[in-house]
Order: sequence, then structure tokens, then C-alpha cells
Amino acid sequence: MDLGVPPQRTPLTADGTAGRLPLAVAVVDAEGLVSHWSSGARRLFGIARAEAVGCPAGELLPVSGVLGVNGAPARYDEGPALDSSLSGDFPYPASGRARLDEPGHGRIDVLWWAYPLAGPGPARLLVLAADCAQLRDVEDDHPARTVAPGFALHTDFPGHAELSARLPEILPNMSVQEATGIVAQVLELGYPVLEFSHHERIPVTPDWGVPKRAGGPPAREERYGADERVVPQRAVPRPELDLEYAAVRERLEFLNEVSGRIGTSLDLERTIREVTSAAVPRFSDFAGTHLRAAVLAGEGFPDGPPDVTTIWHRVWVEHNDEPGRWDDTVPVGEAIAFPEHTPFFQCMVTGEPVIVPHVSEELSNRISGEFEKRDLRPLITHRSLLIVPLKARDVVLGFMVLMRRPGREPFDDMDRTTGAELAARAGLVLDNARMYTYQENVAETLQDSMLPNVEPRMAGCDIATRYLPGTRLGRIGGDWFDSVKLPGSRTALVVGDVMGHGLNSAAMMGQLRTAVLTMATMEMPPAQLLRNLDDLAQRLGEQYLATCLYAVYDPIAGELQIANAGHIPPVLVRAEDGRAELLDLPTGAPIGVGGVAFETATVRVRPGDRLVLCTDGLVEVRGQDIGAGLAALCASAAHPAASMDDACDTIIRALNTGGGRKDDVALLMARLNGIADEDVAEWQLALDPREVSRARRLVRGQLLDWELPDAVEAAELMVSELVTNAFKHARTHHIGLRLVRTGALLCEVTDDEPAPASLLGVTDGDEFGRGLMVVSSLAREWGTSGTARGKTVWFELALSRVPRPRPNHRR
Repeated sequence: MDLGVPPQRTPLTADGTAGRLPLAVAVVDAEGLVSHWSSGARRLFGIARAEAVGCPAGELLPVSGVLGVNGAPARYDEGPALDSSLSGDFPYPASGRARLDEPGHGRIDVLWWAYPLAGPGPARLLVLAADCAQLRDVEDDHPARTVAPGFALHTDFPGHAELSARLPEILPNMSVQEATGIVAQVLELGYPVLEFSHHERIPVTPDWGVPKRAGGPPAREERYGADERVVPQRAVPRPELDLEYAAVRERLEFLNEVSGRIGTSLDLERTIREVTSAAVPRFSDFAGTHLRAAVLAGEGFPDGPPDVTTIWHRVWVEHNDEPGRWDDTVPVGEAIAFPEHTPFFQCMVTGEPVIVPHVSEELSNRISGEFEKRDLRPLITHRSLLIVPLKARDVVLGFMVLMRRPGREPFDDMDRTTGAELAARAGLVLDNARMYTYQENVAETLQDSMLPNVEPRMAGCDIATRYLPGTRLGRIGGDWFDSVKLPGSRTALVVGDVMGHGLNSAAMMGQLRTAVLTMATMEMPPAQLLRNLDDLAQRLGEQYLATCLYAVYDPIAGELQIANAGHIPPVLVRAEDGRAELLDLPTGAPIGVGGVAFETATVRVRPGDRLVLCTDGLVEVRGQDIGAGLAALCASAAHPAASMDDACDTIIRALNTGGGRKDDVALLMARLNGIADEDVAEWQLALDPREVSRARRLVRGQLLDWELPDAVEAAELMVSELVTNAFKHARTHHIGLRLVRTGALLCEVTDDEPAPASLLGVTDGDEFGRGLMVVSSLAREWGTSGTARGKTVWFELALSRVPRPRPNHRR
């Protein structure tokens, strides 16, 4: 390949000090716009990253013709100017020296290298630039030695592996894959060098770490193992001191940049991925983050320091080796307890960073030997190792394992400080995410415990439900739904929405749901139930506001009784023609307002009709009219579906698109099947003791007609007991008896005595009071409820398995 470099070159000089330059890095896309802008570019050109990204590169970079020192033509004025590379007219690597007028800084002398890029990504040009003022001392001391940028094959000098490993460190805000791809192209096209009047060529080292000053205080590092030795260092000349200050600034900018990238979410695992990915490749070549199992599970703040029994989860691993290389050695998601005699254990129990500048083969064998069935030697041998704890409130929540490959500067005292600061900032973000996860788990557990387990099949109707938590922070909400089994094969259907979000709303929802359940079993009319609920909410506090819709379905009468307290109207889908309509109901005020009357509306329904109740989170989207959401609800509810669950899913898919929903959603759908006339038998009994035997005959005959012979004996006995009790307590001339056949056998006995029936405590000598005990022992369920004219005592008998009564029961 023609690299645009003259073939005759003198050997590279062995002293690369002059080549250690802070580099500005910019990446330009196919449109000529800046897509990446490093902190070095901000320092050199005085333009912040936020202002540079997206701007035309020609307005920011030195595109003027190539100039020599003091305005004289440069030695390589035959080469193309940078604007040729920016325009794509010159498809080869190019370099030059140009002067740029910078507001506030005067004219600066810039060295630049431009690399055309290929590949699937948007990057099309990499530009490296350096301030020539860094080399002014060289030119002033040796006027004949002018400096110009150039290229060399990376195989021309022995240190190319180290230099290529350092280049990803300064590529700005790029993924490992992007940076690795660009480095490979740079090495293929030609490594950047400084040419001193064609006599010497110095490779440019994009290194933001420099030797420490001689004579300073010893480094305070936590070192592991016996591989510790003092290396004497030479005195550092002034240019290197300047570079050390630049290195400190670079590290501070790195930490500031990382702080802006992490903590964008309160999701615990996403936070860990952000922290881990931020370290590679700029700070290390490998990073793996481990969390205590209790922290990851959101179980609250861990108790006490970790020990050898503490289980750690490897949450994320990032590296710039070939993809998948370490998947088997250190798999993500693995749960592991770390052995005692390892640097990992030392870090987690002391809560201090542990640094191993060089992992020798002996130390690598010793560490790897502590792990059963795991060989870590290929991963850690001859690498530099830094382990930093992730702490919050002086408790270790996790730790990060950082490693650098051979050929890269090993971790030193400055790296230890940088890593510890990175971990400290990450620990704060991690603790915030941990607390949020814990509170979310508590809130969701509370809400899940309050949401009912609705039976999918009730007498005369089928029910399906859906609940979706909100997408906003603090997803816990106050939406609820419920179904209540009522006497007479009726079913109460309720949906409600407490205003607001969070634990307070969930707690209020639980109180209101319990109150509705209690009052529903007392057979209150819908309007009266909402009135009582409104009074309760006012007693609980002024902040208690909620909407509620309460409906009672009578499958025998074929009607709905509905009352509304400020809730969105229900949708009724007619089975006859598939038409969906919003029911026109008196709206009423929300629960908790007080002083407002509620009305009960009666709606006639036919078998197969479907009733859809939901909360406003399903139909209300910010910036849109709620009418559009209600229209979409009607359209999706009318869509044919194979089952009730499919019908609910169709509604959710139709209205839960576009990402605009923030609120939680409760949805309840009931298919009103009704109960056919042939499944209901009713009689009126006179107040005559002989009617007890007649009642037994009627029940036997009806059950045999229904082909339920196994239920005859138990049903006869229980009906006999209930009719006898009604005969003793009734005031008028009639007792009602009704049998209803659904999935179970329902028997009801009605009289005009308002006092509810109750079990009595009896002794062996008592001759009366055992009737309800017989019913309680034989029936699947039984109960008593008040009516407008007295009471009803009822029992249910399972038809799949009917218990046989024991003989010689004493009444």
C-alpha cells in the first residue's frame, strides 16, 4: 500500500521524549460533520465538545495551506492540505503543519495527521493534532532542526505494540469495537511520527500518563504479594513536568466525563454497565464489576462486612480483547464466593484499593490456585492489576477489577487515586440505584399483595384482567380492580383509581378495596356503596381522592346495576352485532370530595355481551384528547377475539403503543353469559310444617330432571334444615325456594325475618340448633344476606364431588 511516505528514512531515534505529546482527536463523518471531539481538542482549539459535535469540521480544524516555520514554505508543501482530506478528494493518509487564528489565544502552530477511515460505521476521517509550541525549545536550540509531521510503518520501530495499545485511550467517547477498528486502520495506513529535518523520526506517543517526579514521597499503595520493588527514577525535566500537570488535568477530565456518563438511570444493572464500560479502553484494558447478591436482589442494605461466605455476582465485563475471549473464564452473571488468600478478598474486606503493578507468573499461579476448577492465569499473567471497592456509607457493596495489558504503563499511585475516585463516584450512583430498586421492590410487593386473584369463571360470567405498572419513576400506583361473588348468582365488578402515585396511593388503594369488598358482601346497592365509600375517604383524610366504578351483574334477570364516582365510562360490546358503545351514566364526583349524590343506573344486557372497565391510564396520553383514547378503546374492544385473554391483549396492544403512556393501567373485561331459564327453578312454600317434606320432593325431582342424582341426598337434607328454620322464624304466609344450576348447585331459601342466620354453640344435650352445622359440613359454601323484605340463606354444592351426609343427625 502507498502510505504517502518517502521510502528512504533514517532509523527512528531511541529517545522518544519529544514524541510524548498531548493530542487532539476529532472524528469526522461522511457529511463532513464532527462526530467525536476529545478533551485534548477542546484544550487545543478552545471549543467545547458540546459546541463542536455536529459542526462542519472545516470551521474548527486548520484547513489552510501547509506552512513552514516563520511563514516559509514547509519541506512537504507538495502534500495536500487538510481541506482535501475533509472533502474526500485525497483518499490517502495526509499530514501537515498549519497556523490557525484562535480567538483569545492568537495564532497557534498546529501539526496534524489525517486518516481516511473505511468500514460500516459513520466515521470517515480521523484527525490527530498537536500544538507545535510543545516542540519550540527543540527548534529554538537547533534552528536547522525543523519539525514536521509524517508517517512510518508501525513495524519500523520496536515499540509499536505499546504505542498502538495507548492510542485507544484518547479516542473520545467510543465503544471498544469502534476504537479497535480505528486503531487497526491507523497502524495499516501509517503511524504518526515527528520528523526533524529528515534526520530523525520520533513516534508520537498519545500517552496521558507520565513518570513520577524523582525525590517525592513514596507512593502510598496497597500492594499485594511479594513482587514489590523500588525502581529508581531519573530527574524529570521541565517538559515532562508540564506533561505531568497535563496528565493530572486529563485524569480530572476523565473523571468528570465519566460522572456525566454514569447514573443516567436508576436501574441497577444499567448503572453497573455504564460504570464498567466507562473504564475501557481509556483507563484500563479489562474491567469487571461484582456486586453482593443482596444488593443486586434489591433486598436492602447489607449487614456487616463481607467474608468468605459472601456471594458476589459478576454483573458486567468490558475489555478490548477479541470479542468472547473471556466469556468462559469470567462469565457475566456468575455467582461466586472469593477465596480468602486473594487480592479480591483483600479489597472487599479492607474496603481499600489493592494494586499489583505486575502479576508475575509465580503470583498468577498462586492466585489461580485458590479457585477450584478455574484457571485465571491466561487472564491475569503479566498484567497490571487494580481492584477498587464500590462503597456506600463505609459498607462495601461491590468491587471493580481493572487490568492493563503488557506493554501499557502499569498502574501507579496516580492511577490508584483515579481508580478510587472513579469507584467513589460509582458507589454513590450505585447506592442511589440500590435504594431505588429496594423501594421499588417493596412498593411492588405491597401492590401485588393488594391486587386480587380474580376467578376467571363466575356464575353466569367469565372474567379476564390485566394490570400494567406505570413507566414513570416510582411505578407503584393506586389502580385496582376486583370481582365479588354475591348471593343469587350475582357478581359485583369494580375498578378504581386513586389519584397520585407511590406508597401512599397504594396504601389508600388497599383501604378502599377492602372497604368495597366488605360493603359488597353486605349487598348494598351501588349508589349507597359509593356514598359510604365517600364518607370513609373523608374520614381518612383530605388527600384521599379516587375514582371508582361499581357494577352488579344479575345473570338471571339479565341486567347490570352501575354507579359511577368520577370514573371514565365503561364500554359495552353487544354480542348481537359486535357494536361497542360507551355507557351513558351519571358521572358523579370522585370519592373523597364529599356532599355529592350518586345514582344507580340499570342497563339491560343479553347473553354474550361484554363489559369493559378500565382506568384512565389506558386511554389518556399526554398531549392527546382523552376522547381519542376512548374511541380507540371502543374500536379495540369490538375486535373479534378467540378468548377473553386474547381480547384483553388486543386492547392493551392497541392502546399501549407510541411510548406516551406513563400511568399504571387496570383493565377488567367480563363476558355476560347469563343463566338460562331451564337452569333456574323457583317455588313458593306456605307456612305449613308439611311444606318441609314437599320441599324435599321438589328438590329431588328437579335434580333428577337435571340428571344430578349424586347431589340429591345432600341437597334434600340441607334444604330440609333451611326450610324448617324459615318456617320457625317467618312472619308472613310464604317462604321462597330457588335452585340454580351453573358450575355448582345453588340453593336459596328466603323469608321475611331480617335477622341473619348464624351458627349456634350447642352441646350434646341440646335438641335444636344443629341445622346450620349440617349445612356448614356438607356445603362447599354457605351464607346469609339481607334483602329488602327479609333475608336469604343460601348454600352451594359442588357438582363434581358431592359429600354424603352421615346418618342420625339430630336437629
